[in-house]
Amino acid sequence: MAIGLIIIGDEILSGRRVDKHFPKILEMLTVRGLTLSWAEYIGDDPARITATLKRTLDSDDIVFCTGGIGATPDDHTRQCAAAALGVPLVLHPEAREKIRERIADTARDAGVTLDYDTPDNLHRLKMGEFPQGADIIPNPFNKIPGFSIRHKGAGAHYFAPGFPVMAWPMFEWVLDTYYADQFHQNPQLEQSVLVFEAMESTLTPLMEAIEAEFPLVKVFSLPHVGEAGIRRHIDLGVKGEPVQSAAAFKKMLAGLDQLKAEYRPA
Repeated sequence: MAIGLIIIGDEILSGRRVDKHFPKILEMLTVRGLTLSWAEYIGDDPARITATLKRTLDSDDIVFCTGGIGATPDDHTRQCAAAALGVPLVLHPEAREKIRERIADTARDAGVTLDYDTPDNLHRLKMGEFPQGADIIPNPFNKIPGFSIRHKGAGAHYFAPGFPVMAWPMFEWVLDTYYADQFHQNPQLEQSVLVFEAMESTLTPLMEAIEAEFPLVKVFSLPHVGEAGIRRHIDLGVKGEPVQSAAAFKKMLAGLDQLKAEYRPA
């Protein structure tokens, strides 16, 4: 099961806001024994959003998408999802009721007379217009839901607002509701060492030999030029299926010893 992440918003690309979604999504997947396969950042460009969604909807991937599902002129995600699917936007009946609940809550808290038919409240219903056939994702923060689209095989897209306080519990609800049977189904073991003053070209034959011998293992090499009081080094390690990964790590340490490399646990 490949899992992807799409983060939409000019404010991320311009630096007006620092993205917090990527590390949080990694965290919530990791604690459930899942991994992120890919991630993309897109600005508020309808043509690019539509093209991206057309491509990702034509896959078996599980995709989480944040941003742009509001009802202001710079929100395009709902419309682009509908265009990518070739279906109209329709007011989802459950979304309509949830938004009306929110309108009633707001009126009560403000001590004003409830009127669902004011221009502002009628406009708020646009946030419940989703691609035809979509399901809703409950929003525990303010009741205004996100939406989901099922597509090829086990694939699906899940759309939430760009606000972390809303998006994160919504995505956790998706994982725990639809994918609990996938948690910790593909255990991984990762181990590494810091190899000091070494060249990647010197270590490459060892890395290639390990991957050739252990097909369920990936070898990684992360060079550091020297920072935080640690001199130049390479974070060299293996990750993958636990039994093969443990054997591969032993082979890697033996290979480093043969090269007379200086290393310590990462």
